[in-house]
Amino acid sequence: MLRLIEHPTRFPVPVDQDLVIDEYIGASNTGTSSVSIARLRSGEGWSEPAQRPEFDEYTLVLNGELHIENVDAGTTLVVKTNQAVIVPKGVKIRYSTPSTDGADYIAVCLPAFTMEAVHRDDI
Repeated sequence: MLRLIEHPTRFPVPVDQDLVIDEYIGASNTGTSSVSIARLRSGEGWSEPAQRPEFDEYTLVLNGELHIENVDAGTTLVVKTNQAVIVPKGVKIRYSTPSTDGADYIAVCLPAFTMEAVHRDDI
């Protein structure tokens, strides 16, 4: 059966963070545990704590530049407009957008993103 998703669920983020997370498909918006699909928009200078997720994450940058630090390896990958990246589960990473344009991107997580499965470091 076809199912139209009329609107996303907006995840709350701290007031001081220049980030918008809209989940279209996933545990929060549709009760889907197998996959989550979200659009994220982050501003210049945004970063989040390191995390070691229990899911694979596939990210497509629509606009801007997303930096992904591989904390374990001590390297940073820069993903630009019309590029994508695959981050396997279990890798400790930190996302940021230090450039002036920030980033607009789609994230797909398999299985679905949950706060319990992301394992973020304390702020």
